[in-house]
Order: sequence, then C-alpha cells, then structure tokens
Amino acid sequence: MSEVKIDDSVKKELVVKVQKYFDEELNQEIGSFDAEFLLDFFSDQLGKFYYNQGLADALSAFEGKIEDFSDTIFQLEKDVG
Repeated sequence: MSEVKIDDSVKKELVVKVQKYFDEELNQEIGSFDAEFLLDFFSDQLGKFYYNQGLADALSAFEGKIEDFSDTIFQLEKDVG
C-alpha cells in the first residue's frame, strides 16, 4: 500500500488546529514545528486505523447499494410461469 500523503495546505491547517487545541484545552503553547511533529506521529501511528475504517464504511455503503440494485432488478423480472 502506498503512503497516504496530506496536501501541504491541509497540513498547515491541521498544524494550526493542533496549536489551537493545545492553547485552548491544555493552556500550553506549542510551536508549529512541534505541532507538525505531533501531527506526523499521530498520522503515522493512528491514521491507518481511521483510513481502514473509512474504507470499511465505504465498502459497506457500496454493498448496500448493490443490494438495492439487486432488489430493483429482481422486481423487473417477468413471471414466466
């Protein structure tokens, strides 16, 4: 599997969110370098779990739609008896 890359502009936005969280919730200032380092750590260690759950949710939604299509096709069948 290839590595999941976050666009630089999105990463900058996430770094700001990490800094804001530390400031508002922990009353602690954190620099952008430290916030980016922390973001990279969590992305590497936890991101795969969220990514896999997202794939599982997408697959479940897709399977639901396939089931709906199967029901619709079944309703279109003509009685041959």
